[in-house]
Amino acid sequence: MEEFHKVRRLPPYVFEQVNRLKASARAGGADIIDLGMGNPDLPTPQAIVDKLCEVVQDPRTHRYSSSKGIPGLRRAQAAYYARRFNVKLNPDTQVVATLGSKEGFANMAQAITAPGDVILCPNPTYPIHAFGFLMTGGVIRSISIEPDETFFPPLERAVKHSIPKPLALIINYPSNPTARVATLDFYKDVIAFAKKHDIIVLSDLAYSEIYFDGNPPPSVLEVPGAIDCTVEFTSMSKTFSMPGWRMGFAVGNERLISALTRVKSYLDYGAFTPIQVAATHALNGDGSDIAEVRSIYHRRRDVMVESFGKAGFEVPPPAATMFAWAKIPEKFRHLGSLEFSKLLVEKADVAVAPGIGFGEMGDEYVRLALVENEHRIRQAARNIKKFFSTADETMHNVISLNAHR
Repeated sequence: MEEFHKVRRLPPYVFEQVNRLKASARAGGADIIDLGMGNPDLPTPQAIVDKLCEVVQDPRTHRYSSSKGIPGLRRAQAAYYARRFNVKLNPDTQVVATLGSKEGFANMAQAITAPGDVILCPNPTYPIHAFGFLMTGGVIRSISIEPDETFFPPLERAVKHSIPKPLALIINYPSNPTARVATLDFYKDVIAFAKKHDIIVLSDLAYSEIYFDGNPPPSVLEVPGAIDCTVEFTSMSKTFSMPGWRMGFAVGNERLISALTRVKSYLDYGAFTPIQVAATHALNGDGSDIAEVRSIYHRRRDVMVESFGKAGFEVPPPAATMFAWAKIPEKFRHLGSLEFSKLLVEKADVAVAPGIGFGEMGDEYVRLALVENEHRIRQAARNIKKFFSTADETMHNVISLNAHR
């Protein structure tokens, strides 16, 4: 039978091929070290769990919740932006709670996109940035991921040659998957460009608190006047190790937030109220939980960079996020990221995310997630080193080194 229209618009889910191989290897008894999916392994801080357990005892909290987010939660998010970025937000009109930043992006696409609208989207990038708009009938025009002077000439060409004129520009810093970090000066240029061409800016700031070397990433909303055209998405998944809780936010321009809120009101009743109360408790905390999470990822980053480098797999140290973005070693680069990722599962018992899954411009790279402890990361490096040292003798069992994908 023919696939449904929206399903046909979606490309094959690249990561599923690696996931199937990983599951098969584990079923056969292999100990797979999983650096693929960005699924935090750290437990949610106990104080947040305790607050959830306390509130869930009240049967009144078992009713339908608020799709927009309970008032206390929205006030806590506004207070966080005031502390962290010196950005003043009205919690009633400029903040909406989402079921994670992913749902927020997808429903924003539903709210603002008409069939044929052009969206300027980084390549490579987190898949929902493009697919959320593709599913609503939008058209994606790929742009650079580099937050420097090379970013803008292609944007100008995109505006000049796109019919209709682009509706929105997506930015994602710190970037998933590349871990690039933007400066406030770069954001100033982004906002100037957006206002010049009357374009909406959608910023994914999910990794605002996972940064290293003492350099906290800025928010684009720190730019004076940015709120005139910008909505920013954040998430509690990584900051507070709450991925399964599905709690995030969209903040910014009142008109855009109102559109997102209205769409959400037709689709969901919001997160379970005890989760929203626990999230409020987390946001109003002293920040020590965030600092501990950041410290753990920092140590893991350093271990990965050192041990993988010694194994012959150079990993540039990311300045932020819980990911490293590493170029495939030259000997294996011609295979492409998907085949290389499959090889690592089969030959080294290590799972990574193929760069092609984030866009065709990522095919020479793999993403490595810092979701295993330091011992496991070192073990992964030893496994990879052993595979690399025997590749000439063993590769013929899988695919010829001379084969072209």
